Amino acid sequence: MTRSLILGGTTEASALARALAAAGADAVFSYAGRTEAPVAQPLPTRIGGFGGVDGLIAYLRAEKIDAVVDATHPFAAQMSRNAIMACARVGVPLIGLQRPAWRAGEGDLWTHVADIQSAIAALPDQPARVFLAIGKQNLAGFAARPHHYLLRLVDAPSAPPLPDCTVVLARGPFDAAQDLALLQAHRISHIVAKNAGGAGAEAKLIAARSLSLPVILIDRPKLPARRVLAEVAEVMAWLDHPTDLGV
Repeated sequence: MTRSLILGGTTEASALARALAAAGADAVFSYAGRTEAPVAQPLPTRIGGFGGVDGLIAYLRAEKIDAVVDATHPFAAQMSRNAIMACARVGVPLIGLQRPAWRAGEGDLWTHVADIQSAIAALPDQPARVFLAIGKQNLAGFAARPHHYLLRLVDAPSAPPLPDCTVVLARGPFDAAQDLALLQAHRISHIVAKNAGGAGAEAKLIAARSLSLPVILIDRPKLPARRVLAEVAEVMAWLDHPTDLGV
């Protein structure tokens, strides 16, 4: 039986964990440990980093892992790069499970930017009320632009992350009606978001479209070539015969 390591943290990773558990598969689920109370999984679970590429290689060998599924967030680029390098060095097949990126539709007012610094630069000079929907990482740089920021976080911060901000604690998935009400209640004029893709976080974009709000959308980071699948069923089929290295 294939023994697999699931690098998780997304809705898709949780769906894969449920499918693997239902099939009685031999698998370990790994969380990076960025949230205080991650969603419980029906598989043996580890929390925390591996210690870079060498640490991941040591884990793969010690745990006799036969295949790795990278189902991390599309912006967890360092973990994905480490997985690609580690699996290539030890010859363990790797597959990515990743939702397609969002694409603009009629009525969307999107500005695509390459990274956080470009998103900061794209904000207006005049005072704005910004829904900063990028999680808890990379917030500090926005202090250089003195707007009011609405932050939606999973865990309560120990101190205000920005000088002028409102923090809402919530865990997705979210729906468009809720996000429409949120944007209206906080009189949001702009949104900054990462192009994570998927239905669970798309609600803010649907709400922004209905309100004709501008969205600054950060593109996904570039990764080395690897094979990526979009559906849990496809990954389950691949795990039956993980014979290639995922490229």
